[in-house]
Amino acid sequence: MGDEQNPFLPIANVGRIMKQILPPSAKVSKEAKETMQECVTEFISFVTSEASDKCRKESRKTICGDDICWALGAVGLDNYAQAIVRYLHKYRVAALNQHKATTSSFEDKDEESDRSGEPSHQEDETTTPQ
Repeated sequence: MGDEQNPFLPIANVGRIMKQILPPSAKVSKEAKETMQECVTEFISFVTSEASDKCRKESRKTICGDDICWALGAVGLDNYAQAIVRYLHKYRVAALNQHKATTSSFEDKDEESDRSGEPSHQEDETTTPQ
């Protein structure tokens, strides 16, 4: 084996995803998991290759989510592309909201420290004896 890396997704993850859609009593054979593992790896490589070609033509080095959505449409998977566009939009909104919440949390902590009795810069200027 040596330095050779397995180019596939971890089989445990593939099996877990497969089992999510099946009834609880269903079992998935090792052969089925391995076949699916090869298929999803090939699918990801195919879509990524399309997105990469687009980026190369546009003289860009980084593939983004929009490129993946475009690639899905380019290979004829328009229904998947539309679903991924919706998911990507929701993801971006959630990330923006998380960023706002984190930023707001820091601002709230600053306001709390101002109210904690430690003078702020503004209070220093107004309480200077005359």
